[in-house]
Amino acid sequence: MNEIWTEKYRPRTLDDVVGQKHVTERLKAYVSSRNMPHLLLTGPAGTGKTTCSLALAKGMFGDEWKGNFIELNASDERGIDVVRGKIKEFARTSPLGGAEFKIIFMDEADALTSDAQAALRRTMEKYAGICRFILSCNYSSKIIDPIQSRCAVFRFKPLTTDDVREFLQRIVTEEGVDIDEEAMSGLVHVARGDMRRAVNSLQVAASLGRTIDLDLIYQTTGMANPEAVRSMLETALSGNFVKSRDMLDETMITFGLSGQDIIRQIHSAIFDLAITDSEKVRLMDKIGEIEFRIVEGSNERIQLEALLAYLVMIGGNKR
Repeated sequence: MNEIWTEKYRPRTLDDVVGQKHVTERLKAYVSSRNMPHLLLTGPAGTGKTTCSLALAKGMFGDEWKGNFIELNASDERGIDVVRGKIKEFARTSPLGGAEFKIIFMDEADALTSDAQAALRRTMEKYAGICRFILSCNYSSKIIDPIQSRCAVFRFKPLTTDDVREFLQRIVTEEGVDIDEEAMSGLVHVARGDMRRAVNSLQVAASLGRTIDLDLIYQTTGMANPEAVRSMLETALSGNFVKSRDMLDETMITFGLSGQDIIRQIHSAIFDLAITDSEKVRLMDKIGEIEFRIVEGSNERIQLEALLAYLVMIGGNKR
């Protein structure tokens, strides 16, 4: 297992990209016409933005794609000096191999400083004849309007559970991974539409060299079993505060969770509890308050136990 599966199984063409047909059909039209505008790809992590950019470059330039394509990560190179230096230097040189233009791909472009974005918009305009930009980001609202107006915007959606399951099943078959159906469902749940997370989690679990079950999936992904979280909340609602606190300790130690990790899972589990909608509203408001306190630096154990105590009080009002 020397290869990273996210790279080994990365789609090579736009036709192979999973779950983003509304995007790939438009990108294939650019490949057919041998022309494209500047692009802004926006959406959640692990949904295919980088993959589509690489596949587009390969389809556009063929074997010459590496000479006409440069990938930069704006999280590492986010200042104005990068725009004035490395980007401008690449943009002003002529394409290779008879290509009409070159492509600069900037991943995580929402991390660019405002000064860098202001300098980038002029570079995009000045060298548009021989260079196209593809900007990838999670939040398009962090990209200034002048850049957005220069780009065709493509919005990527989270992958469906069927898309993730089908792709994972292909890897399981080709790699000979022994995984049971319950674990596969748990892996799809953990991914939450992020294919990269799903594939990485599968590889980590498979590296242990034994049958992959549900407990192993949650242990290797840093998430608690949703059933354990729900059981803890139901125990608190029944009025048994001490036992629910012990279950909290066991869950956090077994799965190595931080306070923010467990509060996110509690948030997801609230909707499955047998309480009224008004009680869920009150509880959701309390969860938001406690999550804010944890982020601001309060003691996470005290805050989580306070949440369990609040659940005990809600349950006590029903008895």
